[in-house]
Amino acid sequence: MEKELINNARDLLAGGHDIVTARIVRTTGSSPRHRDAYMIISSDGSRFGTVGGGILEVKTEEICRRTLEDRTVSHKYHFNLNTEGKDALGMACGGEADILIEFWDGAHPENYIAPPVLECTAFIFGGGHVSQALEPVLRSVDFRTVILDDRAEFASRELFPAADEVIRIDSYENAFTDISADNESYIVIVTHGHRGDYSVLRRAVDLPHAYIGMIGSRRKTAVLFDRLREDGIPEDVINKIYAPVGEKIFAETPAEIAVSIAAEMIKVRSGHGTRQ
Repeated sequence: MEKELINNARDLLAGGHDIVTARIVRTTGSSPRHRDAYMIISSDGSRFGTVGGGILEVKTEEICRRTLEDRTVSHKYHFNLNTEGKDALGMACGGEADILIEFWDGAHPENYIAPPVLECTAFIFGGGHVSQALEPVLRSVDFRTVILDDRAEFASRELFPAADEVIRIDSYENAFTDISADNESYIVIVTHGHRGDYSVLRRAVDLPHAYIGMIGSRRKTAVLFDRLREDGIPEDVINKIYAPVGEKIFAETPAEIAVSIAAEMIKVRSGHGTRQ
């Protein structure tokens, strides 16, 4: 988790430990991890995060430990992730990666500059079994989570103790009254009925968002999409909705469905969504 890694860096520096950070700043082609992957090596021997594993990680860690000894301020290193060519690492990825290695002095923790963290908010409409399984999964992969339900027993901190927000709404027709959606909003529709699903869906398509996913069968999806058409929603907008929601892993249980939804959202966040 990038936010957790940043907190680790700050804690180490506050404790007087020197650290070296490694951050992927550019990739081309295929690479084990992509831009902003982060790793920390500390003078106390601790290590957090990863830039992708394998030979790339070994080489990066070697440079980080050398930088700890030399106390070099910063340098960007280029890695050829191929089996052939100049300076090739013998990896079959077939891409390239630039990694910024930076030294931070434990005597001056105030000088640490944290990398930018893109915060994506998952607005989960409905607090039922799927949501209860989904929220901790999304939080574990760095989504900010907001639960919304029109039932007090499901808009509950007892059910969602670690969610960023839990909101009791008066109705799904007014679902977006107290929240602000933007281009980094991921809207997950798993209410307790077709009516609630459509109320949220109809309002969601008019708002900025990165993703809209709705649970349900193909028949239900077709019916609600027809309603969108009747309401004048253009076909290109409808085609961007992920419904039925989730990657096709033949999920059945709430936990399995949660994994499939999270996988789909991660795919969209990484720029590899399948809806055009």
